[in-house]
Amino acid sequence: MARVRTVRSLGVVGLVLAAAVTAGCSGSSSGPPAASHASSGSGSGSATTAGAGAAPAPTESNPPGDIPDNQAYVAFRPSGGAFTVKVPEGWARTGQGGATVFTDKLNRVEIATASASSAPTVTSVGSEVVPRLRGQVPKFDGPKVSQVNRHAGSAVLLKYQGDSAADPVTGKVVRDAFERYAFYRQGHEVDLTLSGPVNADNVDPWRIVTDSFSWK
Repeated sequence: MARVRTVRSLGVVGLVLAAAVTAGCSGSSSGPPAASHASSGSGSGSATTAGAGAAPAPTESNPPGDIPDNQAYVAFRPSGGAFTVKVPEGWARTGQGGATVFTDKLNRVEIATASASSAPTVTSVGSEVVPRLRGQVPKFDGPKVSQVNRHAGSAVLLKYQGDSAADPVTGKVVRDAFERYAFYRQGHEVDLTLSGPVNADNVDPWRIVTDSFSWK
């Protein structure tokens, strides 16, 4: 009888140990899913951050102030004027101090007429016009005066830079590049001033405008 009891006791102990081992294995198997879940959460957070950083601001196709290549032009002739000149079609037209001004976004074409006893020269523009503009244009800089030829004949070209007037809505000020052409014939002077942001590529549009000038 004693031997039977001993065997039964050993069997009970064996069952207890087996249950303990099974419980331990079960507890160990619950760990990986928890760790996997934490890893998944961390990966999701990284993906969100990377997605936010990978959305760059849209890039503009042209620098501010570029006039489109397909811009159309129309002839302008002031009332009783002795000349015509083509200006970009659709631009806003205003009168300012005896001059006619055409504007669109950041670009501007100003046409002013005056009576003059003699034709402007590189010397006269440098000694008379430059000092006047220096006192009128904010941060006037880099004046260069030269003689150029256009379809209407010879003209005096003054190139310079200056700050635009502040935008009435945003207050933004733009650094502008100016080209001022002085045409003259028989006591009549026409000053054609073209301006736009310094980083704009408007060489061709400005050439179209200035080459279109003609006396009538």
